[in-house]
Amino acid sequence: MSVRLAEVIGVLEGAYPPSLAQSWDSVGLVCGDPADAVHSVTIAVDATAAVVDEVPEGGLLLAHHPLLLRGVHTVAANTAKGALVHRLIRSGRALFTAHTNADSASPGVSDALAQALGLAVEGVLEPAAATADLDKWIIFVPPENADAVRAAVFGAGAGEIGDYSCCSWSTTGTGQFLPREGAAPTIGSVGAVEKVVEDRVEVVAPARARREVLSALRAAHPYEEPAFDIIPLASPPTDAGLGRIGSLPQPEPLHAFVSRVRAALPDTSWGVRAAGDPEMTVSRVAVCGGAGDSLLDVVASIDVQAYVTADLRHHPADEHRRASEVALVDVAHWASEYPWCEQAANLLRSAFNSALPVRVSTIRTDPWNVGRDL
Repeated sequence: MSVRLAEVIGVLEGAYPPSLAQSWDSVGLVCGDPADAVHSVTIAVDATAAVVDEVPEGGLLLAHHPLLLRGVHTVAANTAKGALVHRLIRSGRALFTAHTNADSASPGVSDALAQALGLAVEGVLEPAAATADLDKWIIFVPPENADAVRAAVFGAGAGEIGDYSCCSWSTTGTGQFLPREGAAPTIGSVGAVEKVVEDRVEVVAPARARREVLSALRAAHPYEEPAFDIIPLASPPTDAGLGRIGSLPQPEPLHAFVSRVRAALPDTSWGVRAAGDPEMTVSRVAVCGGAGDSLLDVVASIDVQAYVTADLRHHPADEHRRASEVALVDVAHWASEYPWCEQAANLLRSAFNSALPVRVSTIRTDPWNVGRDL
């Protein structure tokens, strides 16, 4: 039985939701037809020419780093990246990217790094920001009209919770109103207080659908002036976000922990370097796959003894060490993200079993190729 590219994309976007990607990022399908069958998946941190060449025809390359991260105006075959796109398309190969969405997903890039280092993950270093992307609608309507109003707002996008639709909650109470001069009440008379039996109907709806839900509500409601509330809802806390906080099985001195990091990650010309007292005891550690100096202030404010990340620059590292006792362990960017490849491979193996061969590329795509460790 063949596996369609769209099925693979569904699994990947379920594990690494595009909504978690940073606004500047470019994630998802770069080339390939979702309707086509995909015969294999190759996973790598970067879509380099060498990696593309080892992807079988009709296969998918899943890359962490986007090939076309910045805006482009050409993918001509006489440009370096354009040539790769042409090579992929001509051979029926597809390219899909999971970048900052995989960084923030749970499990994601930093979970894979923590696992490689033998850490038990305890929390998120910088949780994803909660967004009010859902509204709670509270609608007051005569009982005999409640079903019509529900159906109308459901048709406008309300009432969706996970895999369920047409979700609502109701209770019955007494509504009161006084029609003033100029009103044309459906029930009651101008100048007289009216008390009526009404249902209180509650539904949720995407915030982006406010205009559509309101229009549907007004069209279906019998009153000249329906009574309703719209309450923005904060997202519940999740395990998504950048970086992870974890603990070692047993405390160990910093020099031993640095050796642990060196042994756990693939060799690179960058190597592993650290800043801190070699004899200090390390038991709790923060990690962030990829460039993580933007989180130095967060690291300094929590109860950890060391921080493992990549691409630490001189001045941010120097300022951190002057103000904080948290040791820094700096590794190569590629090495810090390489463990994610096996995580993604296991995700796809679990989803498709033997129907879809999955492999992790062993090509070292770290751009630095000359140094003390190679």
